[in-house]
Amino acid sequence: MVVLLGPAVLLGMMVLLGPAVPGRAVRPSWAAGPMGGVARWNDEGDKGDKGAGMADKERGPRERMVFSAAQLIRRDGVAATGMRDVVAHARAPRGSLRHYFPGGKEQLVNEAVDWAGRYAAGRVARFLAGMPEPSPSRLFAAMAAQWIDEYGSAGFEAGGCPVAAATVDCSEAAESTREAAAAAFARWTAPVARALADMGVPAARAEPLATLMISALEGAILIARAERDVRALTTVTRELGPLLDAAASPST
Repeated sequence: MVVLLGPAVLLGMMVLLGPAVPGRAVRPSWAAGPMGGVARWNDEGDKGDKGAGMADKERGPRERMVFSAAQLIRRDGVAATGMRDVVAHARAPRGSLRHYFPGGKEQLVNEAVDWAGRYAAGRVARFLAGMPEPSPSRLFAAMAAQWIDEYGSAGFEAGGCPVAAATVDCSEAAESTREAAAAAFARWTAPVARALADMGVPAARAEPLATLMISALEGAILIARAERDVRALTTVTRELGPLLDAAASPST
């Protein structure tokens, strides 16, 4: 969870990555479940996708800073995320920011947004791989369960989506950041749409329904954080599931 979004979608994009304390390594929070091991957004990345993230010992200062920036942005927003905070959180050498990110904060934020988009896209295949019989409703339930599990274990202070945070924080987001956010959401939407098409959803409806799924999820995350309750997440899972499955039925 862009490009000049309407109020309804923008409401859904206020959120999505996890608690982070400057100077402290983020504790991975994998949770084994029916989907085959749901990784939350405050993990350091999908262990099977080194492009999206990798174990801390395998990552250099640059990769750690991108990950840390995403963590801090999801929790505090772009404006409140300082470059020094990122360096401390990543345990990176002083002076490394200028070396790795000559474009300054804008470049770092954009790369963090890109990381988040790749991470979300990579999770889709992992969700599907854990399903004996994939269906649109089960895919959406897996996407929502990731958040239900995280808020249940880490609390609602875990934060939201760095892509959404960068989009909503328009006073701090440059045009290049808006473009990076748009690309990140498109990158996430694409594998969801392909999965729906593979499940029998007509090609003309696959991408619109993928957008609906992501928008509904983002909105539910926002409401859950506001209410300090996962009610919205369980509600959209229950109510949207039959609609999604109907789109994949032979009669549609």
